[in-house]
Amino acid sequence: MQGVTGAGGPRFWAAVAVAVARRPRLWAAAARQTKRLARPRWWREPPFLPVPDPAYMRFRLETQYGASGPSDPSDVVTYLEWCLQMARLERVTRR
Repeated sequence: MQGVTGAGGPRFWAAVAVAVARRPRLWAAAARQTKRLARPRWWREPPFLPVPDPAYMRFRLETQYGASGPSDPSDVVTYLEWCLQMARLERVTRR
Protein backbone atom coordinates (compact mmCIF):
# COMPACT_ATOMS: atom_id res chain seq x y z
CA MET A 1 0.00 0.00 0.00
CA GLN A 2 1.77 3.06 -1.27
CA GLY A 3 1.02 6.27 -3.07
CA VAL A 4 0.41 9.87 -2.21
CA THR A 5 -1.70 8.97 0.78
CA GLY A 6 0.29 5.90 1.71
CA ALA A 7 -2.45 3.52 0.60
CA GLY A 8 -3.95 2.32 -2.64
CA GLY A 9 -1.12 3.32 -4.93
CA PRO A 10 -1.00 5.94 -7.69
CA ARG A 11 -2.91 3.85 -10.25
CA PHE A 12 -5.76 3.28 -7.82
CA TRP A 13 -6.05 6.99 -7.00
CA ALA A 14 -5.83 7.93 -10.69
CA ALA A 15 -8.72 5.54 -11.39
CA VAL A 16 -10.64 7.12 -8.50
CA ALA A 17 -10.04 10.59 -9.96
CA VAL A 18 -11.36 9.45 -13.36
CA ALA A 19 -14.41 7.77 -11.77
CA VAL A 20 -15.27 10.91 -9.79
CA ALA A 21 -14.58 13.22 -12.74
CA ARG A 22 -17.24 11.34 -14.72
CA ARG A 23 -19.83 12.18 -12.06
CA PRO A 24 -20.18 15.97 -11.71
CA ARG A 25 -22.79 15.62 -8.96
CA LEU A 26 -20.06 14.12 -6.75
CA TRP A 27 -17.54 16.92 -7.26
CA ALA A 28 -18.75 19.03 -4.34
CA ALA A 29 -18.83 15.98 -2.03
CA ALA A 30 -15.31 15.05 -3.13
CA ALA A 31 -14.11 18.60 -2.45
CA ARG A 32 -15.74 18.61 1.01
CA GLN A 33 -14.23 15.26 1.93
CA THR A 34 -10.82 16.35 0.66
CA LYS A 35 -11.01 19.41 2.89
CA ARG A 36 -12.20 17.40 5.90
CA LEU A 37 -9.56 14.69 5.56
CA ALA A 38 -6.57 16.84 4.59
CA ARG A 39 -3.64 17.01 6.99
CA PRO A 40 -3.55 20.20 9.03
CA ARG A 41 -1.35 22.80 7.30
CA TRP A 42 -0.88 20.48 4.32
CA TRP A 43 0.62 23.31 2.28
CA ARG A 44 3.71 23.46 4.54
CA GLU A 45 5.24 20.05 3.77
CA PRO A 46 5.57 17.70 0.82
CA PRO A 47 3.71 16.50 -1.13
CA PHE A 48 2.01 19.96 -0.82
CA LEU A 49 -1.37 18.38 -1.57
CA PRO A 50 -4.49 18.28 0.62
CA VAL A 51 -4.23 14.55 1.28
CA PRO A 52 -4.94 12.73 4.55
CA ASP A 53 -2.14 11.71 6.86
CA PRO A 54 -0.68 8.43 5.49
CA ALA A 55 -0.98 6.68 8.86
CA TYR A 56 -4.66 7.65 9.08
CA MET A 57 -5.34 6.36 5.55
CA ARG A 58 -3.53 3.09 6.25
CA PHE A 59 -5.61 2.62 9.40
CA ARG A 60 -8.92 3.46 7.72
CA LEU A 61 -8.27 1.32 4.65
CA GLU A 62 -6.97 -1.63 6.64
CA THR A 63 -10.00 -1.57 8.94
CA GLN A 64 -12.28 -1.58 5.89
CA TYR A 65 -10.42 -3.90 3.49
CA GLY A 66 -7.87 -5.79 5.57
CA ALA A 67 -4.19 -5.97 4.72
CA SER A 68 -4.85 -6.24 0.97
CA GLY A 69 -6.03 -2.63 0.73
CA PRO A 70 -8.58 -1.18 -1.68
CA SER A 71 -8.97 -2.62 -5.14
CA ASP A 72 -12.08 -1.03 -6.63
CA PRO A 73 -12.38 2.72 -7.27
CA SER A 74 -16.17 2.32 -7.30
CA ASP A 75 -15.94 2.00 -3.50
CA VAL A 76 -14.86 5.63 -3.34
CA VAL A 77 -17.76 6.62 -5.61
CA THR A 78 -20.14 4.72 -3.32
CA TYR A 79 -18.62 6.48 -0.30
CA LEU A 80 -19.08 9.91 -1.90
CA GLU A 81 -22.70 9.07 -2.77
CA TRP A 82 -23.21 8.10 0.87
CA CYS A 83 -21.68 11.44 1.92
CA LEU A 84 -24.20 13.24 -0.32
CA GLN A 85 -27.08 11.30 1.21
CA MET A 86 -25.90 12.09 4.74
CA ALA A 87 -25.52 15.79 3.91
CA ARG A 88 -29.07 15.86 2.54
CA LEU A 89 -30.38 14.04 5.61
CA GLU A 90 -28.57 16.50 7.88
CA ARG A 91 -30.14 19.45 6.06
CA VAL A 92 -33.61 17.92 6.33
CA THR A 93 -33.29 17.16 10.04
CA ARG A 94 -32.06 20.71 10.80
CA ARG A 95 -35.30 22.24 9.50
